[in-house]
Amino acid sequence: MEPKEDRGRMERDDGKTPGTADDKSFAELFEESFVTPERLAPGQKVTATVVKITADWIFLDLGRKGEGCLDRKELAGPDGRLDVKEGDTVQAYFKGAEGSELRFTTKIAGGPAAHSQLEDAWRGGIPVEGLVEREIKGGYEVKVAGVRGFCPFSQMGLLRAREQGEYVGKRLPFRITEYKERGRNIVLSNRAILEELRLAELEARKKELREGMVVSGRVTSVRDFGAFVDIGGIEGLIPASEIGWARVDDVRNAFSVGQEVSAVVIRTDWEKERLTLSVKKTLADPWEAVADRFPAGSRHTGTVVRLTAFGAFVSLAPGIDGLVHVSRLGAGKRIKHPGEAVREGQTLEVKVESVEVDRKRIALAPAGPESAEGATGEADDYRRYMVEAPRTGGSLGEILKARLEEKKSRS
Repeated sequence: MEPKEDRGRMERDDGKTPGTADDKSFAELFEESFVTPERLAPGQKVTATVVKITADWIFLDLGRKGEGCLDRKELAGPDGRLDVKEGDTVQAYFKGAEGSELRFTTKIAGGPAAHSQLEDAWRGGIPVEGLVEREIKGGYEVKVAGVRGFCPFSQMGLLRAREQGEYVGKRLPFRITEYKERGRNIVLSNRAILEELRLAELEARKKELREGMVVSGRVTSVRDFGAFVDIGGIEGLIPASEIGWARVDDVRNAFSVGQEVSAVVIRTDWEKERLTLSVKKTLADPWEAVADRFPAGSRHTGTVVRLTAFGAFVSLAPGIDGLVHVSRLGAGKRIKHPGEAVREGQTLEVKVESVEVDRKRIALAPAGPESAEGATGEADDYRRYMVEAPRTGGSLGEILKARLEEKKSRS
């Protein structure tokens, strides 16, 4: 259906027609009467306001006498939905006049106006669509509006393609970075477009993301220290200590590339474009049920998971560790280090001596005979561990290591 037939449907609810004298004040009309409209040339770029959208056309207010029309399909996505609405502004290129109609396009087309449009796109930084035809020395040959251009390997995608020819045959958006010899030498960049989109998305996400929010994403990389997750154009890190309440010896046993995960944002650093995430905080805290599961005097079977100078940590359940002081080990024989009595990975029968839920501390003793209390220095370390609340900013191992170093410096 042609635009002239659609115009009959442009009446508003108040009986006024958009873009006509009914919408303008007398002062505006008086001022316009002294302005001679600039003649549009093929390929000229304009910024216009969408005043009406019909089944086939989008009508534009050019800020001058007459209206422009744009094929609705140009701004519709694959599902047919439009990216604009009435009142929005769009940038378009003048194609020419057909009768009294001014036709516009948002895409660079071939024909006599192609070079003019491409030069204008270069000067104005307007994205253009190109077909990647083949791979050549140093990059790709790309056809834009019937004109050949060149895109270096370094400017195709955000990351170098793993396979040669991966982009060949695809239509992609480009920025014209060089326009020389009247269009005979055109250099393009796909990376520039993608980087701008990434930065725009980053700015939008900055306004949305807050510490404490639960986000969903996809694992992009797994390292020894944690997993990187893409949460919509922004990469966050889940440190090994934030994977779960239980001790994680190998991050690869918890995550794989491509896996979908949910996590809580626990820290933002926009200067470095970094987010720190926690899966652990999306899980129930096992310490909430410790008083009922492991009351004082109860006996349990655990696994020795870590040895320190003043005792052995025993895992009673995922995320629940208790400490057996070195003086309780050795079956009555005085020992200097818990490694003389137990080893990591060993199963150990223990009984609970005391529980400090608020400090996440459990004091344990072997279920067998107990020995006398150890040296004063060791007892001080033990009591300090049992009394002090957990510190933030590091894993339990890091905290204990710092305490041992502090102890050595004092001796």
